[in-house]
Amino acid sequence: MSSMSSWPVRTRAADSASFLILNASTRIVRAVYSNVSTVLTYGFIFVWDAGLALLNLVLPNKRPGNVVPLGKGGIWPTYQPPRAKSDSRCSCPALNALANHGLLPRDGRQIPFKQLTAVIRHSFNFGPTFCFFVPWFAANMLGRSYWTDTLDLSDLDVHNGIEHDASLTRDDTYHSLDQGRPTEHHIELLLAHASGAPDPRFPGVPTLTTSDISEVLGKRRVESRAKNGQYSTSTFHNMFASSNAATLPIMFGGIVPDLRTFLLEERFPPGWETKCRRRFGLTFTEFNKTVLKIEMGVHEDHDEMRGKTDGWTDGKADDSGVFVDKKDK
Repeated sequence: MSSMSSWPVRTRAADSASFLILNASTRIVRAVYSNVSTVLTYGFIFVWDAGLALLNLVLPNKRPGNVVPLGKGGIWPTYQPPRAKSDSRCSCPALNALANHGLLPRDGRQIPFKQLTAVIRHSFNFGPTFCFFVPWFAANMLGRSYWTDTLDLSDLDVHNGIEHDASLTRDDTYHSLDQGRPTEHHIELLLAHASGAPDPRFPGVPTLTTSDISEVLGKRRVESRAKNGQYSTSTFHNMFASSNAATLPIMFGGIVPDLRTFLLEERFPPGWETKCRRRFGLTFTEFNKTVLKIEMGVHEDHDEMRGKTDGWTDGKADDSGVFVDKKDK
């Protein structure tokens, strides 16, 4: 009798052990598959990108006015600023601008990851490798499928995912949870450091160079570390910050009036067209040269920022909108 009554108990114990083993085995298989899939994806992108970079070297650039199908000739869909309470925006000025012009859903919601790939490609002339990788990486970061899932733009602002401290255009999350709105004094600090040769369209207005960007990145990191009690950084986030910044000289030519419109209003200036005219778009191979140049130029031996732009940008904006007395003396 005692033996028979213990049989269900032993059966349940065996079933429980079998379930645990099956569950653990399933998780291991999924993890292995995910890791192998990720490695293969990275390898494929690397080979694909190298091939595109070689083709860009031998094929002619696209003609001005015909670089991208969206915004062709600098004619963009109507700009509408976001509705503060209902529209979703993020810490990326480029994605926000695409939504503000209706190239992405204007409310910034329920955007398929695959749509990001197509719209970024046909608006900025990034290479197809870049346009696939960034949304694919974001989907993995959010635990979603690139192929079937969607996102709201604000989903990208998971702290220390893609969003990071010491941004050139945003307050740290420690100071402001709303990363969808640009911070004017950070942007003016950046533009005030422009020291490059003027563009013919704006004589007398210096352009923003990679060394200018490196200097401001260093200053922002010093300021953030001093004023943000939860400041954190990593090589990944530093490189990502330099990647974001590299688009300013590459895509915009560092032209300050255009950048002011783009960064402050998150709007494409009238007549603006990407400066990257490569036949197959901007590849990682070419892009990373500028990224590394910016990051390797960053140094953090600056005094702590005082106030907003005081001390480092202690002038007033003149008629051109460019600050005077702008760089370290």
